Amino acid sequence: MHSFLDQLDAGEVNLMCQDWGGLIGLRLLAERPEKFSRVTASNTGLPTGDRTMGEAFLAWQKFAREAEEFDVGGIVRGGCLSTLSTGVIMAYDAPFPDESYKEGARAFPALVPTSPDDPAAGANNDAWKVLAAYDRPFLTAFSDGDPITRGADKLFQDRVPGASGREHATIKGAGHFVQEDGGEELAGVIIEFIRS
Repeated sequence: MHSFLDQLDAGEVNLMCQDWGGLIGLRLLAERPEKFSRVTASNTGLPTGDRTMGEAFLAWQKFAREAEEFDVGGIVRGGCLSTLSTGVIMAYDAPFPDESYKEGARAFPALVPTSPDDPAAGANNDAWKVLAAYDRPFLTAFSDGDPITRGADKLFQDRVPGASGREHATIKGAGHFVQEDGGEELAGVIIEFIRS
């Protein structure tokens, strides 16, 4: 990601991060805060293992580890409150022609720290130290129907100075994959935030 950021050479970046985009993007921001002019965080987090991730996330970790078949399109469909078209589901399945291509997707949930002694907990704690001083504009735009990240928006709002005093967005009627359930509304929130 550092190499991508350097090759992009875009000056200051407007980061929009959802789900794994937050786990990756917020760590990148913490390591190179001068590169980012503002952040929109949606249905994501930066867990350190100090707080429970909740039953829904622990069930997701177990499923990713133990399920005989890992139906990527079906998983995305299950994380949405709206009905996805067959074409959209096929697009999510397309990079994974068979189970041998899904090892990375299966491994991701296990990389999220669920205890303080997890190997990733230290790096996430270090990232929170940077975020605790990040005073550039920071917006949360979480959905109202995500059992996995519910409440994480408040952590950002309480701990990141750039989020203080800001009118944060709630995308109504959307599940975990807010870009599918409320993509147009989310895009409008981000555009307005960048213009402000």
